[in-house]
Amino acid sequence: MSVASFLASDHPTAFSFEVLPPVRGKSIEQVFKTIDKLMPFDPAYINITTHRTEIIYREVSEGVFQRTSERTRPGTVAIAAALRGRYGIPTVPHVICSGFTRSELENEFIDLSYLGITDLLVLRGDRAKGENRFVAMPDGHEHAADLCRQVVEFNDGAMIDGSRHEPLAEKFSFGVAGYPEKHDEAMNPEIDIEHLKTKIEAGAEYVVTQMFFDNRRFFDFVDRCRAAGIGVPIIPGLKPLTALSQQTLLPKTFHIDLPEELAGEFRRCRTNDDAKALGVEWGIAQARELKAAGVPSIHFYSMNAAASVEAIAKAVY
Repeated sequence: MSVASFLASDHPTAFSFEVLPPVRGKSIEQVFKTIDKLMPFDPAYINITTHRTEIIYREVSEGVFQRTSERTRPGTVAIAAALRGRYGIPTVPHVICSGFTRSELENEFIDLSYLGITDLLVLRGDRAKGENRFVAMPDGHEHAADLCRQVVEFNDGAMIDGSRHEPLAEKFSFGVAGYPEKHDEAMNPEIDIEHLKTKIEAGAEYVVTQMFFDNRRFFDFVDRCRAAGIGVPIIPGLKPLTALSQQTLLPKTFHIDLPEELAGEFRRCRTNDDAKALGVEWGIAQARELKAAGVPSIHFYSMNAAASVEAIAKAVY
């Protein structure tokens, strides 16, 4: 059963989370340690993030720099296969427009299909470092909806060079991202919902939201999606607070608000341990309310927060 089919079925609120590939040159063991902490809560699936290729200038001689491209966290496809083999549960690699050409994406689809990994999360991805707007790769995709269409066309047997491939034993199934507080590049929330609907019409079967700290924002987002005719499952994404620096880092990076009750408590924290304790307390309250509302699953962003996610899951699941 695909992740999308599972999310659309009748079941208690599931638990899922995502992990980052290790930095180039680092061992996968830390990824295993994170997952081992969270396996007792019976995750329905595990997401693996993908990071774009960045342009780096390396000094090759005095005053001379060479322009090179480097992916600092490679290995998404291999890690998806390794985790599925080790833990025996579905893995959902992220596929992104950012830093990839259509040909590179097609090659990734081929690799994944050979491995029998057919659940995807389709994203546009971040802007390149130092850029103030998103710029697609030459022969790449400008929008996530375009990548959704490429996945569907590949499912139907179409290659980007006009040739055909043999029918897939199992077609790709995929979700996309949604933004309860609006994508930072959308002109307004209504246009943001229109963009999301375009991705659903292009073949996406469920939505995973960006993190939020006010459940009212999520419930309002779901209502607006339903009013716009978006009927697919919508999965809330949660990330526990873990550090004092997030008082400014999270709003700046993700363009989200912290509700005043949480912000007031956060301002009273004096150490990172205080922030972690608050993050667990707030995360438990959020997750319990979402679970009581019958959401299909709660998706946790576990980067630098595995212990906090574990504590929340113990209290909620």
